[in-house]
Amino acid sequence: MDSILDSVKKALGIHAEYTNFDPDIIMHINTVFGILNQLNIGPPEGFMIEDNSMVWDEYITSLNLTMVKTYIYLKVRLMFDPPTSSALIESINGMISELEWRLYVEGNHGTEGGENDE
Repeated sequence: MDSILDSVKKALGIHAEYTNFDPDIIMHINTVFGILNQLNIGPPEGFMIEDNSMVWDEYITSLNLTMVKTYIYLKVRLMFDPPTSSALIESINGMISELEWRLYVEGNHGTEGGENDE
């Protein structure tokens, strides 16, 4: 499984070897993990990364992993490198809202994959 940090950086268009922005990106990723925790997604005790050694399987092993990855990328994108186009920002916010709703429903209605079972 791939590194959480490196996969978010790849989605942002940043090479894994380029580490100048890692502290900022890590901070934003951890903020999104906090939001997901409030939606009952991921480990009940919460989750944080410190570097690129943490992988997705350590966070969540459920069917909603793709939605979680997309959600984290979109939220980090708006925090780290927001687009200049208001139409694009509105579109991203719409996708974030839909993903939040779907993740909330999954995390709060007892469907399989709401939390990491480890």
